[in-house]
Amino acid sequence: MGASLRYLSQRYTMPYKEVSGLFTDIGTEELAHLEMISAIVYQLTKNLSMDEIENSGFLPYYMSHTTGLYPAAASGDPFNAFVFQSKGDAITDLHEDMAAEQKARTTYDNILRLVRDHPDVEAPIRFLRQREIVHYQRFGEALRIVQDHLDSNNYYIMNPEFDRGICGK
Repeated sequence: MGASLRYLSQRYTMPYKEVSGLFTDIGTEELAHLEMISAIVYQLTKNLSMDEIENSGFLPYYMSHTTGLYPAAASGDPFNAFVFQSKGDAITDLHEDMAAEQKARTTYDNILRLVRDHPDVEAPIRFLRQREIVHYQRFGEALRIVQDHLDSNNYYIMNPEFDRGICGK
């Protein structure tokens, strides 16, 4: 959810259409990833017995949400807008986006270590992990596009979303 909101928000101020379109594409795809994760969580929790709930560490969540889907971190902290960034600076945002994709890939790596005996979970998580790698690469390409529009002697001399015409090509 955070990734989709980040990318769909960042696209509006991006001064380069090819990168703005990338934000739209990946932001929309991230919404589909949210749906996939939600389906997995639903399938894993829909028929839990009270014994399973009590013995699995799921009880605190169950107390507040039963088995309803409620976006929260593994720590139990609920999703909020603080988890995504939109700085309004193309270079800053793209570095943030690349870091976010790497953090997501690491999370999927950790999940894969835990679900080796669950092929119905492992297969979609492997797919999602691969998409994070592709997103990282695409954001790297977008960063190069942004840099190609700027003064090659100093990519960080200006915010291309705000300081148009200052030392840019």
